[in-house]
Amino acid sequence: MNHPDISTGTLTLPAAMPPVSHARFAIGDVVKHRMFAFRGVIFDIDPVFANSEEWYEAIPEDIRPQRDQPFYHLLAENADSSYVAYVSQQNLVADPSDEPVDHPAISGLFDGFAPGRYNLRREHRH
Repeated sequence: MNHPDISTGTLTLPAAMPPVSHARFAIGDVVKHRMFAFRGVIFDIDPVFANSEEWYEAIPEDIRPQRDQPFYHLLAENADSSYVAYVSQQNLVADPSDEPVDHPAISGLFDGFAPGRYNLRREHRH
């Protein structure tokens, strides 16, 4: 929508919208990190980076992801522990193992597992 500036008689255009990113993965998908040895199940998706500046700046610059892409919240596991991870789309691939993820919070969000995918509990669906 154009906005007239009555004082000057000109139109001002709204600020450019950020590019639209499309999520490659969905809530419930099992994915793994491209560079680091962990995998997890997606439980939330941000259309673009939505974490703190401190978190972003802590990533080494040579591997720091672009902000204008989907970022995924994972219930993650590695060989030593389970935790929550926040990962850019560029750093995720589908996990080909078809194995369930071992994380204590999964049963609170999901109620079934088929190879590569968890089913979100009905009470968590919009």
